[in-house]
Amino acid sequence: MPVSDHQLIDAWKQVLTLSKLEAGQTVTVLTSAATHPQTLSCALVACQQMGAIANRLDLPPVNAEKALSRDSLAYLGTTPLTGNRAAIAALKASDLVLDLMTLLFSPEQHEILAGGTKILLAVEPPEVLVRMVPTAADRERVRAAAARLGAAREMHVTSAAGTDLRCRMGEFPAISEYGFVDEPGRWDHWPSGFALTWPDEGGASGRIVIDRGDILLPQKSYVSDAIVLTVENGYATRIEGGLDAELLTDYMASFNDPEAYAISHIGWGLQPRARWSTLGLYDREATIGMDARAYEGNFLFSLGPNNEAGGQRTTACHIDIPLRKCTVRLDGAEVVKDGKVLDNEEHANAR
Repeated sequence: MPVSDHQLIDAWKQVLTLSKLEAGQTVTVLTSAATHPQTLSCALVACQQMGAIANRLDLPPVNAEKALSRDSLAYLGTTPLTGNRAAIAALKASDLVLDLMTLLFSPEQHEILAGGTKILLAVEPPEVLVRMVPTAADRERVRAAAARLGAAREMHVTSAAGTDLRCRMGEFPAISEYGFVDEPGRWDHWPSGFALTWPDEGGASGRIVIDRGDILLPQKSYVSDAIVLTVENGYATRIEGGLDAELLTDYMASFNDPEAYAISHIGWGLQPRARWSTLGLYDREATIGMDARAYEGNFLFSLGPNNEAGGQRTTACHIDIPLRKCTVRLDGAEVVKDGKVLDNEEHANAR
């Protein structure tokens, strides 16, 4: 159902309050050609009602001549900030940036965050934003999961479909995404709700089965027949299966980059208000698929860069793949069992 301006403004104010926005602070809303007009207008109203100084910085889109999709995560090359020192200066001078454009995987974003500016990404349709307004409880649950993830040295993922993946960990930090930015220099994404990290360089090996009903992003499609990835020394070295495997293979080959096949971030979804089934209810160009990334109990892995975690691997290709019905173990202890999250109390009882 459509969302009223009143409801979306209220949602923005909840998120901005959680993000510790104070009267007199400067907020810059970063926009581009694909920014949703209602999300923009309601964000500006909410900021002003809370006493902030609100600005809008609109930048032209880039990468259209290279990308195979209109999805903002389909090609991670240059960004509208590349070489744009005036725009970077404006964002660095802001207390909070509301990213309604999608600025990801870029040195410019790291530079802005390093100065203490907070960045909140929000590009999903208004009805998705309102359904998944984050809460303080989301933060505590995600941070608890990230703490366990950060303390572990191996993740072992299995499934009845045939997944058997082992990842050495410890080289990169564990990340909490809970939907708001409550610390200086923090980046987050509304909506979200998951914990993730990256395997050590070359530290992932085994087999991943993307089963029927699992999701490919940015394709935003449910897999109709299984895709089998062979993982060796941190890279997917073989992609096997039927038509879906051929489509994935052709898409990845278009980047002509061996780094596209690296195992990138790994983790699991923790957002009970996100649903596996919603992807088919939206126009593909209206969403980037955050329900799929965040739904509770998924095993979410990706292919592509690790520079967001401080690694050296950059590539324009970034594919997120949430799997259903997996069991995730950290140093042998189950944290997700057959697609069901085991919280601390449940985990203790299970042992």
